Amino acid sequence: MMKNTPYPQGVDTPITSSAIFMVATLSSGEEAAQAVRSWCADIAGLVRAVGKRVPDGNLSCVCGFSFNAWGILFGSTRPASLHTFREFGVEGRKAIATPGDILLHLRADRMDLCFELATQLLAPLGDAVQVVDEVHGFRNFDMRSMVGFVDGTENPVGNKAVEATIVGDEDPTFAGGSYVIVQKYLHDMNAWNRLTVEQQELVIGRKKLSDIELDDSVKPSNSHSALTVIEKDGKEVKILRDNMPFGRPGSNEFGTYFIGYARSPEPLEQMLENMFVGRPVGHYDRLLDFSKAVSGTLFFVPSSDFLEALGD
Repeated sequence: MMKNTPYPQGVDTPITSSAIFMVATLSSGEEAAQAVRSWCADIAGLVRAVGKRVPDGNLSCVCGFSFNAWGILFGSTRPASLHTFREFGVEGRKAIATPGDILLHLRADRMDLCFELATQLLAPLGDAVQVVDEVHGFRNFDMRSMVGFVDGTENPVGNKAVEATIVGDEDPTFAGGSYVIVQKYLHDMNAWNRLTVEQQELVIGRKKLSDIELDDSVKPSNSHSALTVIEKDGKEVKILRDNMPFGRPGSNEFGTYFIGYARSPEPLEQMLENMFVGRPVGHYDRLLDFSKAVSGTLFFVPSSDFLEALGD
C-alpha cells in the first residue's frame, strides 16, 4: 500500500448476521447524474445516523459503480482495471452479465438496521435510479452456505484482507478503492439433497461437518474448493468473500448471493473462468450441476474520501 492512502469504504468490515444487496441502474439525463453525485457525499452521514441508534449493531455500507456509470457520473478517467462484466462458460452453464450501474452492500447484525438504512439511502434518490435487483441475505447457522457447507473459510483477515482488497500505488489516482463482483446463484436443492453427504463432500472438496479440506489424494480436481483457489507466479492470490444465503421457501427459491472483493478484478475473473469453463477446459466446477448464476456485474468501490469530496 502507498503512504497516505485515502480512507477506504468498509470493504473488510467483519462478517455480520444480516445483509441487503441492491443493484440499481442510473436514469438518463444530467439531472439524475447530479442527484447521484450529491447523494454520494451523504452516504457516510446516513450510515452514522442510522447506526448510532444501535451502537453495537455493526452497520456499514459499501457503494460501488460500474464501468458505464463511472463515465456518466465521474468522467472519462476511470480506475485502471474497471470494465464491463466478462461472461464465462457456455449456454446452460454460464456466468452471465446483467444490468447494473450502482451497488449497495449493507451489513449489520440486525436486519432492521439494514432495512432502515436502505430506506434512508433510496429516499433522496427518487427516480434518479431504478433498483433492478434486491436481495435480503441472512447468516445460516454456523456460517454455512445454502448447500450446508461452511462458507468463506479461506478469507484473508486483518492486514492480509487489506492487502488483498485495497488498491494501492498500482493505481494511485484511485488508491483506497476496491473491485467487487456480485452474482446471484439459485440452487436445485432437491437434486442436491439426493446426493449422499460423501458425494456432496466430493463436489465441494471439504468435509461437511468439520469443514476440513479433503486430502489431495481423494479431492477431485474439479471440486469447488480446488477450482476457486487462484495462484499467480506460484503464490496464492486471496479475495474476500461475504456471501449470504437467501430464499423464499414458499416459492422454492434457495440461493447464494456471491460477493467478492479484490484489489484487481483479475483473480475474481480467473476464479469464474476456472469454475464455468474449467481447468482444463471442460473440467468445470461440479457445483454448477446444482447451481445456476442468474446475475453478474463488476463494480469499482471508490474510497470514502472520493465519495465525500463529491459534496464540495
